[in-house]
Amino acid sequence: MALPSGLCLVTGATGFVGAAVARTLLKAGHPVRVLARPNGDRRNLKGLAVEIAEGALEDAASLAAAAEGCRYLFHVAADYRLWVPEPAAMFRVNVDGTRALMLAAAAAGVERIVYTSSVAVIGIVPGGVADEETASRATDMIGPYKRSKFDAEAVVRELIADAGLPAIIVNPSTPIGPGDVKPTPTGRLIVEAARGRMPAFVDTGLNIAHVDDVALGHLLAAKSGQVGRRYILGGENLGLAEILAEVARVTGRRAPSWRIPHRAVLPLAAGAEALARLTGREPFATVDAVKMSMKKMYFSSARAVSELGYAPRPARQAIGDAIAWFKSNGYVK
Repeated sequence: MALPSGLCLVTGATGFVGAAVARTLLKAGHPVRVLARPNGDRRNLKGLAVEIAEGALEDAASLAAAAEGCRYLFHVAADYRLWVPEPAAMFRVNVDGTRALMLAAAAAGVERIVYTSSVAVIGIVPGGVADEETASRATDMIGPYKRSKFDAEAVVRELIADAGLPAIIVNPSTPIGPGDVKPTPTGRLIVEAARGRMPAFVDTGLNIAHVDDVALGHLLAAKSGQVGRRYILGGENLGLAEILAEVARVTGRRAPSWRIPHRAVLPLAAGAEALARLTGREPFATVDAVKMSMKKMYFSSARAVSELGYAPRPARQAIGDAIAWFKSNGYVK
């Protein structure tokens, strides 16, 4: 059974995952309204038949106007950076903005909300695979991004419990694929590896998911998800060495074989951050990212598969599609 027709508000549709969600909804026949900053980068909206509501998560009045008349809300927007010069700004968007948007949606009578959280807020199983029930604490969150997403999910859970907010929570893992215009931190890693600029690696692991699978998972959650329940939208667990080897295979390059200890990378990351404070440009390596890489971030999507009908494709297809898009758009020669 398809999701009943209705106007969908998508936040974050100018970004990577949000644009994929908007495309998926349009393909399914839903009218889509997107929240976009007046002067934001709208490359990901090119060619999409969407209505644009100008506003921002920090502007409560714009959120009320954007939510008016909508049946569904897909809140994908977030400030996603592993380094930020002013963490308070990230919390204003990710936490305060989420609260304001949820309240605006409730006041507008939105029937179904899908909130895009992250596996970053879920605990890690050392040497194993985590799921939706793997516990975590605020003190486990490394860096402002993870802590802000942890707090934002807590806000949504509080509103579900106390105000009956009709929200389902999805926790994407590490999406890659077409449309990563910024690109995201993982997209940058793929680009640098495809350019042959990753001669070495650290011992870590990620759960790689195709962005289009993650987007379809949002639609499946809106249709079949249980209010208040978490659903990990992931793919395949791979070591970083395996990811880089697949990038090398696709691009015809030699895979890196030199593994660097985390302790050797930390001072380099600290130096990159110090330079970033002077230049204002985001560093390629950050202390928080190195600390996160000390644990393999492996997750299971079994709940989404069994309850939603989620069916992720192999990671090598996600990597191949990402590289093809980066090549066709000039990121990789």
